[in-house]
Amino acid sequence: MTDAGSAVIIGASGGIGGALAEALHADGRHDVIHRFARSFPAPHRIDLTDEASVAAAAALVRDSGPPPRLVIVATGLLHAEGRQPERKLADIDPDWMARNFAVNTIGPALVAKYFLPLLPRHGRTLFAMLSARVGSIGDNRSGGWYSYRASKAALNQLVRSFAIAEARRNADALVVALHPGTVDTGLSAPFRRGVPPENLASAPTAAANLVRVLGALTPTQSGRIFAWDGGEIIP
Repeated sequence: MTDAGSAVIIGASGGIGGALAEALHADGRHDVIHRFARSFPAPHRIDLTDEASVAAAAALVRDSGPPPRLVIVATGLLHAEGRQPERKLADIDPDWMARNFAVNTIGPALVAKYFLPLLPRHGRTLFAMLSARVGSIGDNRSGGWYSYRASKAALNQLVRSFAIAEARRNADALVVALHPGTVDTGLSAPFRRGVPPENLASAPTAAANLVRVLGALTPTQSGRIFAWDGGEIIP
């Protein structure tokens, strides 16, 4: 997937993030796997809504071994504490919308701010963020889920912009968004009714799919959005 170096998983306590960390560990390609999550104790705790926390995590990676050649942001907010995606206009709440953007858009942007500069300037590097098909503007046929859709659409735009900037540093760099599909995790739990079993992936299967997709990408595909099966998603 990349040359030797370290890998970083942000959100490693989640179903997909944890499975990605385990898949990379089993692969043995990377010298070190750095795992960060909000639920982890210091120094591996990270809170994407706290810039100082993100900066500290980046400093830890910078000062503890080979530079990262792979960074995956496997975080996201869809529902929490009884709050669900909006189904109608009357459900729109500014605080809930702001929280979606804080976690799904601004937090990953802060990770890019502090971790992209750590990537080497030569050789293949990968910076990937978990997005969602519902963040596609062109693919939106059902509406609703206003805050989540908008925050992921904004994330996809950031991925494009980060890719352009990173290409100026390293012609072999890749910055992409990934859609893991419907995965058997707590994030999707309230929304899986009616999903056929064959369309519901386990976390390890989803991680294997994403690792396979990342391994097949070339720098000419940087800045784009890819689904678990390698298909490109329109912005």
